[in-house]
Amino acid sequence: MMRHCCENGASCHHKNPSDQKGKTTRFRVALAGNPNTGKSTLFNALTGLRQHTGNWPGKTVLRAEGTYSFKDVTYTVIDLPGTYSLYSNSADEEVARDYIVFEQPDVTVVVLDATSLERNLNLALQVLEMSERVVVCLNLMDEANRKGIRIDDRKLSSKLGVPVVKTAARDGKGLTELKETVEGVARGHIQTRPFRIRYSDEMEEKIKTIEADIRTIFGNDLPSRWIALRLLDGDPSLTEALKKRIGKEESTDGAIAQPPYPAEA
Repeated sequence: MMRHCCENGASCHHKNPSDQKGKTTRFRVALAGNPNTGKSTLFNALTGLRQHTGNWPGKTVLRAEGTYSFKDVTYTVIDLPGTYSLYSNSADEEVARDYIVFEQPDVTVVVLDATSLERNLNLALQVLEMSERVVVCLNLMDEANRKGIRIDDRKLSSKLGVPVVKTAARDGKGLTELKETVEGVARGHIQTRPFRIRYSDEMEEKIKTIEADIRTIFGNDLPSRWIALRLLDGDPSLTEALKKRIGKEESTDGAIAQPPYPAEA
C-alpha cells in the first residue's frame, strides 16, 4: 500500500470532506484525460442514464455530470473537458484546471490511452502536481492487447505513486476494480505519494519562497507547489483566478499580483 505524505514527510492537509464520523453519503469524482482516450465512454459506462449536461458557469464549455452507486454510497462523476494540458491555453483547459485546483474533488481519475501511454503521461504528471487523491485509469486495454502492447501496471503505479487500474470501458471490463480503487482513495484507505518532478536547486528555492506566500494567503487549502510553478511560468489566467478566489480586484500580496520572478523554462 502506498504511503500518503507531504514531501517534507509531514501529514498532508488533504481531507475527505464527504467522509465524516464514518458516515459517507457522497463523493465527488473528476474524470480528466486527453481527447480520444475513451473518457466519455468511461463516464457513460459508470453513470448510465443518471447524468445531465449543461455549460460551466460563465463558459460555453460543456459540463457533463452523473452519478453511480457503489456499496450504498453515491458518487457524483464530473466529466472534465478533454485536454492535452492544464496550462490554461484554452477555455477547456481553464475549466479542468480550476475544478481540480479550487473545487478539489475527492478523487481525480486520470484516463490514459493505453496504446499511447507516453503522450498521455504529460497530463497525468500535471494532475499529480495538483492533487494527492489520484487514480490512473489505463483505458482502451482491449486495443492495447490487440496491438501486442503490454503494460506493467504495478511498476507504473510504483513509479507514479498512485493506484493504476486497467480498463476497457466499451466492454465494461475493469470497472468494478476502478470503483473499488476510487472508494479506497476517497476514504483514505489507499494512501498515495504522487510523483513530483524535482528541478534545479535554484528553482526549488524559488518554488519554496512562493509556496510560503501562497500558504500565507490561502492557508493549506490549495496545491501551493503547483501554483508556485505556474506563477513562475507567468500564467495570467491563474493569477486572475487567484484574485477572484480571495475576492479582491488586486491581491494583498505582490507574489500573487504578478509572478515574483521572471518566467522560466
